[in-house]
Amino acid sequence: MAIQVGSKIPACSTLRVMGEKGPQAVTVDELFAGKKVVLFAVPGAFTPGCSVTHLPGFVVLADKIKAKGVNSIICVSVNDAFVMGAWGKNSNAEEIIMLADGSADWAKACGMELDLTDKGMGVRWKRLAMIVDNGTITQLAIEPPGGIVASSAEAMLKLL
Repeated sequence: MAIQVGSKIPACSTLRVMGEKGPQAVTVDELFAGKKVVLFAVPGAFTPGCSVTHLPGFVVLADKIKAKGVNSIICVSVNDAFVMGAWGKNSNAEEIIMLADGSADWAKACGMELDLTDKGMGVRWKRLAMIVDNGTITQLAIEPPGGIVASSAEAMLKLL
């Protein structure tokens, strides 16, 4: 079943972030428990829409988003932690947690998977953004194919 406003964020044991010693496992509880979080999901690191439009907005507006009481901003994609770490560094995204869902397990648990197998990309995250308060989704914006409006940093800032 797909997540929606009012849903709890489902657990997933395969999430990773790039740490100083390589990929490190993180839990949903570590990321969301007792915190207000803005999370945005992208179909793929280093892809044009994600790199030129979606991620940069969150990089530029990170301070303003956090000033609204947000503890962290998370970008998730079906890429490995090495790719997410490199993409974050390449994009000056120091204020954003670059979260790897390498096997799309979490995308599937959330019911937000996007099958791009016919394009050679496998299963990915749908493009979306959400505001999560202590593990519960309070706002959710899912983009239609090709869109980066409702899930933009500007749109999330207005919802905070």
